[in-house]
Amino acid sequence: MGDDELAEIRRRRLAQMQQQSIDQQVMQEEMERQKQVEAQIHAVLMQILEPEARERLNTIKLTRPDFARAVEQQLVMLAQSGRLKQKITDTQLKSLLQQLQPAKKDFRITRKG
Repeated sequence: MGDDELAEIRRRRLAQMQQQSIDQQVMQEEMERQKQVEAQIHAVLMQILEPEARERLNTIKLTRPDFARAVEQQLVMLAQSGRLKQKITDTQLKSLLQQLQPAKKDFRITRKG
């Protein structure tokens, strides 16, 4: 192996390491941004939900995280648009959940025999 080949390998390896470092920085920045958004959503939810409603939403988050995230986004949009005049009670949250929940398909199995 000549000196030129060795220098080229070192140069490529250094470039690869620099790119990995940049990628890690971008990932860390994205994670920080995501944490900030989550913290903002949490702060808004603390302001607009009664404790019982917040507990119900947390329970839903454990079983159906995607659905809970959609509900949280809906609640934050309502709060930001100024359409909420008071804190949301557990009963109000239940009715909102029923509106947002997709209709269940009813399957009926009949056996012929």
